[in-house]
Amino acid sequence: MTDRPAEARPSHARTTEVGVQYAIVPVSRLSLETVARRSGLHPDLIRRFVALGLVDAGHDASGRLVFASTAPAALARVQRLRTGLCLNYASIGLVLDLLDRISLLEAALRRAGMRSDLPPWT
Repeated sequence: MTDRPAEARPSHARTTEVGVQYAIVPVSRLSLETVARRSGLHPDLIRRFVALGLVDAGHDASGRLVFASTAPAALARVQRLRTGLCLNYASIGLVLDLLDRISLLEAALRRAGMRSDLPPWT
């Protein structure tokens, strides 16, 4: 037996510590300029969409906006709602939330084995 408490005893189970962790799949982040070029929208309009919460964005180490690789598709969806239904940007946020909720509910019905006889309306 020893006088030392358990915390002070050396651990034999862990011989080395990992100092660097690598992602299995690289996370691709797009800059504002890249998203603007791919979507065909002005960067100021994209910044407005981010401020309104219509498109998700993060910030890099220098404070610039960075986007997921799905951002151009999300921007296209916003633009389709704007031009196709003549909605203002505030109501587009509500419509996007409702469409996402409908998708979740339809997925839950499919998982539960319940199917509607009607094809999905979207």
